[in-house]
Amino acid sequence: MKPSPNRPFLHVGVLPALLCAGVLLASLAAILVHSLRAYIPGSLEAGGFTLDNFAALANPFYARAFLRTLWICLLTALFTLLLGYPLAYALVRTQSRIGKSAILIIAITPLFLGELVRTYSWIIVLGNNGFINAVLLRLGIISTPLQMMFTTGGVVTALVHVTLPIMVIMLAAALAHIDRSYERAAASLGAGPVKVFLTVTLPLSLPGILAGTAIAFAWTFSAFATPQLIGGGQVNMISNLVYQLGFASFNFPFAAALSTAGLIFAFAAIWLLRLVLHPLERLGTY
Repeated sequence: MKPSPNRPFLHVGVLPALLCAGVLLASLAAILVHSLRAYIPGSLEAGGFTLDNFAALANPFYARAFLRTLWICLLTALFTLLLGYPLAYALVRTQSRIGKSAILIIAITPLFLGELVRTYSWIIVLGNNGFINAVLLRLGIISTPLQMMFTTGGVVTALVHVTLPIMVIMLAAALAHIDRSYERAAASLGAGPVKVFLTVTLPLSLPGILAGTAIAFAWTFSAFATPQLIGGGQVNMISNLVYQLGFASFNFPFAAALSTAGLIFAFAAIWLLRLVLHPLERLGTY
């Protein structure tokens, strides 16, 4: 590839990207082919080609797993947005350098922790003998420990911690690009701080809101360690079922079929999300 005089280093980034894309496509093709093979009980070798694996996905158990995964992804994206927007707003608008640094550290620290470290930390917090229950019992607010582990709420709480840094970064970028003169103009016309925020700041930050929500949704859909450990087998998402089928039952063809269906489901859900929110995205560009 001959380098362009205007972009002399373009090929340096394009070649690795093409290599990664090729490896990814080859991996996806291998999974698709394996999903069309028959499962032979007691053997790690797959049989001949069949569509039985995809037909088995019609079982209501897997339908509920898909709906549960979708519900957890939506809840995680929503609560991440509700927590991330005030943090991003404070990060962009605060005048204190110390305040900015503190908010930034709080927001992005989870990115520097491994997924297992974050998850085990939440086990310590949410467990029956964990921090929250210990404080509530000591204050006499509750008489028996609250069941927060192995629940959808516990899984969503831990997943919000995972997706929050990305949401804050996306929202902060959107808020930083808002021309403050629009807000001053609205204020000069008699709008109070709340009305200025609702009619000017919030609409202009919609592109960041939609981008952050889509990323949080997609990231949550592929989560494995957090629902596996916090859910404890009681809150199974698609990724957990793939693991159980592949490494517990050794039914790799069916696990591959479930992975393929999950990928298609994720793309369809994100496409529908973008389709529903597209009018709002257009509103934020004006």
